[in-house]
Amino acid sequence: MAPLLQLRGISKFFPGVKALEGVELTLRPGRVTALIGENGAGKSTLVKILTGIYQPDAGEILIEGRKVHFDTPEAAQRARITAIHQETVLFDELSVAENIYLGHAPKNRFGLVNWAAIRARSMALLHSLDAPIKATMLLKNLSIAQRHLVAIARALSVDSNVVIMDEPTAALSHKEVEDLFRILARLKASGKAILFISHKFEELHRVADDYVVFRDGRTIGAGRMADATHGELVHMMVGREVDQVFPKAPATIGAAILSVKGYSHPTEFDNISFDLRKGEILGVYGLVGAGRSELCQSLFGMTHPSAGSVAIDGTFVSIRSAADAIKAGLVYVPEERGRHGAVLAMPIVENVTLGSLGAVSQRGFIRAAEEFKLARHYAQRFDLRASSLSQPVGTLSGGNQQKVVIGKWLATKPKVIFLDEPTKGIDIGSKSAVHAFMSELAGQGLAVLMISSELPEILGMADRVLVMKEGRMAGFFDREGLTAETLVQAATGNMGALR
Repeated sequence: MAPLLQLRGISKFFPGVKALEGVELTLRPGRVTALIGENGAGKSTLVKILTGIYQPDAGEILIEGRKVHFDTPEAAQRARITAIHQETVLFDELSVAENIYLGHAPKNRFGLVNWAAIRARSMALLHSLDAPIKATMLLKNLSIAQRHLVAIARALSVDSNVVIMDEPTAALSHKEVEDLFRILARLKASGKAILFISHKFEELHRVADDYVVFRDGRTIGAGRMADATHGELVHMMVGREVDQVFPKAPATIGAAILSVKGYSHPTEFDNISFDLRKGEILGVYGLVGAGRSELCQSLFGMTHPSAGSVAIDGTFVSIRSAADAIKAGLVYVPEERGRHGAVLAMPIVENVTLGSLGAVSQRGFIRAAEEFKLARHYAQRFDLRASSLSQPVGTLSGGNQQKVVIGKWLATKPKVIFLDEPTKGIDIGSKSAVHAFMSELAGQGLAVLMISSELPEILGMADRVLVMKEGRMAGFFDREGLTAETLVQAATGNMGALR
């Protein structure tokens, strides 16, 4: 089968960084190609080149054997290439139909936007995707899964031949993932060439026909997915064996640091009680909508409870704001690190010291030398991959952004750290590093509360597990002998009393 799109010898350089060097990629119609690599391997840079955001410094792009050049995103769109990102690039205040046809709206004979045609075509596209969404709805009123459907409809509206899916399942529930895979099968059947980027190997083996592996900006391997084992792909990806993805060290667990009793919120959760102990990793598991993130956000002072008490080291505290929480020794690493965890336009050094400005200031003025010293300490501790501490956080890979956010909070010298989906959207090598660091923190006496939707992560890292269902406690389990089946049964309501 002749290639639909080919990249030959593509290179891209930034000051002090080789983002891509001589990479190769072939996409064929009716086939899904998995792009595999650690954070920082060059995947995002490649997507930006394919969509006209960046232009390569060397190499060539061919479509159906013809050499092309994309000097703008519009040029890539005219070449029938589109991307669906993990965080959909759409506009909240516009309607679904406006988002689908933004930039290529049909016109009437007077050259004006044909609104009737936009709405009718949008409804036809949404119907073809079995999407229960009205074209007139505002995007801000849609769920994450529905936004992905709008992004797919937008791709179909320009009749794209090449569809790039960048971590499309990262924020979706199991049912929503299954719905997305059915749509993916339809796109394949219609002859689209699909580039699928994911860190979830079970997804890649399920949907991909071919693979290409990047490491440090270079193409390491490519072939048919059916011919590659999980271990072989991981070895190509990280350049080493990753035998221990969950390096959980034996824990010496001490007295309770955080005690939560009868903690309730008017709409999100009810009657939650637990103790979090020194040196412990407490896992919190549940399905989407169980109230896990909302619980941590309330404990961090972002929302206010309707009942219950919180004690730290045996002393009751009233936490009415994030500042109160930080002062009490509680910090929260959010799930959406790019939106809520870091200021992406600011440099690394300023992000790391955001939570501890008092430590690097004197008489109200920041001491630059102290600020850089503190930031350098955590950059070295986490092996942060960046050209300099002045590099904007938004230009880092997802895994390195996560390191900056964690470093920011550790700089405040906390007693308790809440980690909300700490390895979401990062590769297996970075996951192993984050897990090792979590274990190190617990070993140093920090109390860790880890929210995760990934059962292997919960089973591999948690000393105990609190399961939530629809805002309530559905089970509390010790690590010993715990199985995935037990956790799923508790999360779905298929077991009896707490134990």
